Order: sequence, then C-alpha cells, then structure tokens
Amino acid sequence: MQPEVQMIESIVLSDNWYTLRKFTYRIKQGKNEWQTQIREAYDRGNGAAILLYNLAQQTVILTRQFRLPTFVNGNTTGMLIEVCAGILDEENAEACIKRETEEETGYQIAQVEKVFEAYMSPGSVTEILHFFVAAYSSEMKIHAGGGLDEEQEHIEVLELPFTQAYRMIETGEIRDGKTIMLLQHLKINVFKS
Repeated sequence: MQPEVQMIESIVLSDNWYTLRKFTYRIKQGKNEWQTQIREAYDRGNGAAILLYNLAQQTVILTRQFRLPTFVNGNTTGMLIEVCAGILDEENAEACIKRETEEETGYQIAQVEKVFEAYMSPGSVTEILHFFVAAYSSEMKIHAGGGLDEEQEHIEVLELPFTQAYRMIETGEIRDGKTIMLLQHLKINVFKS
C-alpha cells in the first residue's frame, strides 16, 4: 500500500555543515484519512563505502578516526573503526569510492564490485549508501593514506586479519553499521568457512 503525500512546507533549519530541513506534509494511508505531520530530515548527500580484502593473506583494510557524534553519544574516545567511505559530491558512486580509497587508505584500486545500496538511518537522514568490495594487494599501495589535510582528516589505516576484524564486531570494537554489513558480506560470500 503506497501512501499519498502532499508537501506543504520545507524550511531550512541549518545549512552549516550539511542541510537540516523541517518538513510539513499531509499523508493519506490506512483508513484513507489525511494526517498532517511535521518531521526533520538531514541531507548530507549520498555516499559510498568499500571494504578492501586480500583473499591470499586473509586480511582486510579498515580505518580508524575521530567521529564527534559517537563521542557525544557515549564513545569516550570518539574513535571509530570503519571501512573507507565518502560523500559522492558530483561523482558517480564508483568514481567516488576509488578516489576515497586512494585518499584514505593509500591503495589505488582499479576494479570494484558493487554489492548493494541501503538507507542507513531512514528516520532522519536522506542518504543512500552504495556498498562496494574490492581485492587489494601490496603493489596497489601508492602512499600512506590518512585522508586530506584540507578536509581535516586524520585517518589511521589498519590492515587486520579477517577473522580478527570479524571478531571485533562481537567484542564491540567495531560498532559502525556499514562496516558490520560489509564484513558480514565478506564472511558469507568471500571468506566462506
């Protein structure tokens, strides 16, 4: 059953980092009665995420960096272990993730495999995230990685055994949704054991 939606008003509440809007709309669903609702949605653009893996070495490449929202929500250090990711800007998802991989991890990859797309927090954020995996080797490492100074990125690159990374979900060392999803994808489809 698809609801009917009539947009009444959209007000920009903040346009500082990304855009926070307040929407007033009418929606008809269920008993064919119209309801007026007010919601806020944060628009940060769409993004892409990738997990690099080396099947021969049984390793993956992850990153660690400070994430303010996790700090203000109880992560005492604010540091989060994640897959490489970024905002699409004006690029397509594949071009974006190749650029982000080089900037953040120092690996220059040519082939990526798109595995799925997902809304990560559809109750409040408009973003669709494009998920990728790619094989890597030491020959693809062209610099240390770490992100861009002009974007105030300070990213630590981690090369971990896949089994250790996967166990870090259970221990709580990895708490990032996109990272958990991609590690589970590799567990089911690549590192089958």
